[in-house]
Order: sequence, then structure tokens, then C-alpha cells
Amino acid sequence: MSDNHNLLAEQRRALILDEVRRRGGVRVNELTRRLNVSDMTVRRDLDALARQGVLAKVHGGAVPVAEASTHEPGFEAKSSLEQSAKEDIARAAAVMVGPGSAVALSGGTTTYVLAQHLLDVPDLTVVTNSVRVADVFHAAQQTAPGGAARPGAATVVLTGGVRTPSDALVGPVADQAIRSLHFDVLFLGVHGISVEAGLSTPNLAEAETNRRLVHSARRVVVVADHTKWGTVGLSSFARLDEVDHLVTDPGLSPQARAEMAEHLPGLIVAGEDEA
Repeated sequence: MSDNHNLLAEQRRALILDEVRRRGGVRVNELTRRLNVSDMTVRRDLDALARQGVLAKVHGGAVPVAEASTHEPGFEAKSSLEQSAKEDIARAAAVMVGPGSAVALSGGTTTYVLAQHLLDVPDLTVVTNSVRVADVFHAAQQTAPGGAARPGAATVVLTGGVRTPSDALVGPVADQAIRSLHFDVLFLGVHGISVEAGLSTPNLAEAETNRRLVHSARRVVVVADHTKWGTVGLSSFARLDEVDHLVTDPGLSPQARAEMAEHLPGLIVAGEDEA
């Protein structure tokens, strides 16, 4: 029962945060009507989101927090946000991967969901600097009698490096491992994406490792929900014209779509576009 309650709480909080960001603020009484929960429940949700630092409480409601360009949320904090959008994005991105491909997955909560959708694609070679992504494939390994690996199971190469708050391995060790490799496609999670700054992250070492991943890929696919649009981290690591496709969700505004279409060869809106 407690697990169901926690899941519902996560879903409510994701909806609340999305509403705050989209409208620039919300009132408690509006949320109680929309979510069909008590005033006390909404206030607890706002308290939890305020502790995460993703919104600020004001009298009668909440407003967005303008995050510093160096702020890097932890993996768990990011996992609870835009969950349904990430699922749709992951499903749309997974159909771009054929059997036997060499695929790279960067760190991030969207690439973590994507990894789960790639488990049934046979004979993949997966290179990742994400501890969480590697764990997805490791947990799925089924061993046959005698210790043989499950037929078609992915071969996973996990780079070394220093672990970030978002559970990515970065720095010179990761960069050196990636430098000699070549991928058919890179699926890249981002902290922020904009016309001016391109792709960016708050972590300087992660920016360099992501730059190396981009250079080693024949095709670059960014997987990012609409809340990443217009966000700028401390360090840019790729221009938009270095990206082949952006897979996002229908929350991306018409203006943002138009700007994206001018600078990206491919824009895929999961849930609207056919794969």
C-alpha cells in the first residue's frame, strides 16, 4: 500500500512542478481542485518539492526557482520528473536501434529509461558512462545452465571515471576510454538545450566527456523532454548542428519547435510523430 502511495505522490509532484514551470506559478486551491486531494496533501507535496530546490513556496502557492547554471540535481530527484514523457521518448528512440548495432548511452534519467526499452534488441554492443544504464543491462542478464550468457544479450562496456551526482562517470579516464571507440549511434541526455548555447551541462568534466562521446558517434540523437528547452548549464559541449535528431515530447511549444526545425535535421515528437 505504501508503494502505491509513494508512486502516486511522485506522479502528483511531477504534475505540480510541470504546472509551476508552464504557468510561472500555481495556487494551492487550484491544485486541490485539479488533483482532487486535500489542502494538506498539496502543501506536503510543495514542501517536498521545495526541499528538492525545484520550486519556491510563496503565500498561497508556489513559483519556479531560477536554478544556478552550476546546479546539478541528483539522479533520484530528476527521475521523478516528467516520467510519462520520458517513457514516450524512450519508446520512440528505441525503434531507431537495429540488431547488432554499436550504441552509446550517456548518463541521465531519460537514457536510463531508454536502456530498459533496448533490452530485447539482440546482439547490441552498448558503451555507456552511466552506472545506472549499465545496471539495467546487468540486471537483465539471465544465465543458462553451465553459466552461458543469454543468447542475444548485450555486450556492455562501462567506462571508468569519477562519478557525478547524476551517476555518470566522467573525467580523463572516461575520455580516454571513449576516444578509441566508434558508435553507430549515440543517445545523449542533456541538462539544457538552446539555440544560443547548444547542449549544456552544469558539470565541466561531464561536458568534456559528452564532447568526446559526440565526436565518436556516426549519428547523435538527443533524448530530452520539453523542460530542457531554454535551460543553459555552465558548460556547452555541442552545437545544435552537431545533432542529427532530437526526440522530445508534445509539451515543446510551437515556437520552440519552429526554432528547432531551423537548426536540427530531425525533430521527433514522441506521441505525435510516427517512428
